[in-house]
Amino acid sequence: MFYAIVLFIFAGLAEIGGGYLIWVWLRESKPLYFGIFGGIALVLYGVIATFQSFQSFGRVYAAYGGIFIVLAVLWGWLVDKKTPDLYDWLGGAICLVGVAVMLWAPRS
Repeated sequence: MFYAIVLFIFAGLAEIGGGYLIWVWLRESKPLYFGIFGGIALVLYGVIATFQSFQSFGRVYAAYGGIFIVLAVLWGWLVDKKTPDLYDWLGGAICLVGVAVMLWAPRS
């Protein structure tokens, strides 16, 4: 379980970081290398997710979506300096409960 969570976090940071670098390259006129590094990070995101031990692609990516939401709220707080409100935290918590149900519920 710890390995799966670590992979989700690394994948999320690669995706959010890559998207952010492309965002600042295009929206804030940063140098081209921001876009290049952003593209590399997005490719790494796609690769990292394949190391999950779960058999179902759809289930892994759906669960990752919940992790991504929480990481995006944290990114906005730490990088963009936008303090999350109660509903951001509540929504993130609901997503994490959904992730846990999807990945670790007993199945026959």
